[in-house]
Parts: sequence; structure tokens; C-alpha cells
Amino acid sequence: MANIESGNNKFYIGEDENNPIAEITFKPADGNTIIADHTYVSDELRGQGIAGKLFNKLIEHARENNLKIEPECSYVVAKMDRTNDFDDVRA
Repeated sequence: MANIESGNNKFYIGEDENNPIAEITFKPADGNTIIADHTYVSDELRGQGIAGKLFNKLIEHARENNLKIEPECSYVVAKMDRTNDFDDVRA
């Protein structure tokens, strides 16, 4: 399993952040809120829980930096709506 790397407003798996084979991206909304706007996992990695690992990395990042997440990407919306576990970081 490849490591999840930290890039510019993203967490990704791949050789470099410009050519990821999986990624979750976000953009700043204001000083303490980020918008989770995109999740991508290549066909070769699908079905291995990679999107979930990227999501967890985003949650961890938000908690460590006292950020709130505004879910825009349908995957992040679905993950956050499924449980109350992420209410502390939901914008």
C-alpha cells in the first residue's frame, strides 16, 4: 500500500502530486474552514478503501489544525452524513 503524501491543498497517492493515482483535494474557504471539493481513486486502486484512507487523512488534518470542513465533494458529503463522528470538524 502506497503512502499518503501531503501536497498543495491535497492528500494523494502517487509519484507526485501532479499525477496522483488517488487524491482528496480541498481549498481554503476562510481562515479556519476548508472546502473538500474532490475525491479521486484510479481504477487500479478501487475497492481497497483508498478513498476512506484519504478521507481519514483529511479529517486528521482538520483536527490537528483546528479547521472545519465544508463538504462539497459527494463522497465527503456521504461519509460525513453517515455518522456523527465528524460533527466536530463539519462546518
